[in-house]
Amino acid sequence: MRKEYNKSDFNKLERGKFYKEAAKGTIVAIIPPEIAKSFPSSDAVNTALKGLLDITEEAERLTNPSKIRTRKKKIS
Repeated sequence: MRKEYNKSDFNKLERGKFYKEAAKGTIVAIIPPEIAKSFPSSDAVNTALKGLLDITEEAERLTNPSKIRTRKKKIS
């Protein structure tokens, strides 16, 4: 065992804690403490990541107008 590990830390572990989430395809990510302190919950992290994806998609749409689908006018 590495010297930075404390045996007492392993008494707190819960076997299969994330099993159900992992089985659904969810992943667990480890984030550094200085970043983690900005997010009080996993929902806060997920909201921030979804927002970042929305911004990315919007930027992609604005910078690549050829990928924008245009509606065809109905001819009556």
